[in-house]
Amino acid sequence: MTEDHRPRSPMYSQFDVTTYSAQHPPAGGYGGEIARLLRELLAAQDRQNELLEEVVSQLGATQRQRANELGQWKQANPELARGCRQAAEALTKVQTEYLYSLTREIADNFDALVDGEFMLNEFVDRFGPRLAHLNGLLQVLSQLSSTPSPANTRNSP
Repeated sequence: MTEDHRPRSPMYSQFDVTTYSAQHPPAGGYGGEIARLLRELLAAQDRQNELLEEVVSQLGATQRQRANELGQWKQANPELARGCRQAAEALTKVQTEYLYSLTREIADNFDALVDGEFMLNEFVDRFGPRLAHLNGLLQVLSQLSSTPSPANTRNSP
């Protein structure tokens, strides 16, 4: 075997491990660039905050208008509003019974629902649309009922 006597670069090199002093600005003048970028970020954040305040204002105005219109409708139709409240209470009981039957069906057929896509699709087709429509009806009746919700009473003047 021949031995290679070519000069090799040293395995270790020297590093400057002196402490960095914050008193000396970095070479290249990055301090001004960083300050400019921070000012731009602050301006962008201020603009974003202004836009969010506008969105909140618009949504609040729309909700107040809707609550006002609903209140006027309830005052103009007090008997119908009371009827909506009674219907909502009755339909809530129906919904509760429906949910009991739905949960019993799930408990009784859990394995079939997990293992078979056909059974799961049948279950969803049988219970899903009825539950969605029932929830929609309850929501409308509750909004039109004569009892104001706590959320609407806070926004009222």
